[in-house]
Amino acid sequence: MTEPLFPAAGGESTQLKRALTALRGDLIHEDGPQISAMRNYRYAILPYAPGEEFALRRGINTLTTTLRSEGWLVISVSLQKLLMERIRAEDSGRFFAQMAAREEMFHSFSKDKTLNDLKSKIARLVEGEDGLAADVSRLIQQQAQTHPDHADRMVAFIGRAGALYPFFRISALLRYLDTHSQRSRLRVPMVLLYPGSRGEGHALRFMDELPPTTDYRPRIYP
Repeated sequence: MTEPLFPAAGGESTQLKRALTALRGDLIHEDGPQISAMRNYRYAILPYAPGEEFALRRGINTLTTTLRSEGWLVISVSLQKLLMERIRAEDSGRFFAQMAAREEMFHSFSKDKTLNDLKSKIARLVEGEDGLAADVSRLIQQQAQTHPDHADRMVAFIGRAGALYPFFRISALLRYLDTHSQRSRLRVPMVLLYPGSRGEGHALRFMDELPPTTDYRPRIYP
């Protein structure tokens, strides 16, 4: 069993309470988790304002406690932790030092070049099928295989997505994660906690900074 994704923090907003209540109802549905209308696509997105990070953390902690009390296995996935693990593995005592030196060199004449250079370095570590999506899939699959008795009462909350800004789009993460899930026949419901705002239809704006992305297939709560 993994540790809680978030420490306790302040209360939820009305919008967030509605989303969490709807999500809880769909997870514990008498016919099994109903977070997606598509049979072989068990993903959902719960967007929240980046400024409500601490409210989101408490809401997920409360939901996690409720689900576990009803016999659920809750898998907590921190994208921030996985990102840092990849950076440390790449480091070997040099990655951070090299990036700091390059930032100092570029910053004096081009802030944009500094950021773009950093983005290109980080993107190389996290993008594609062998990037963060592989780490997320591996972690969830390990938990699912370790606890087969919870097959019908298991959910993965994928959070700390803000750590990926501005290096990686969440839509890409979901696309590659679905590829892994289809290949491994992983059927664990997954809920992505998305810091950003919702536009029309399925449009989402990551961290309220990037242009809206519309290529999201999962249900968006509430």
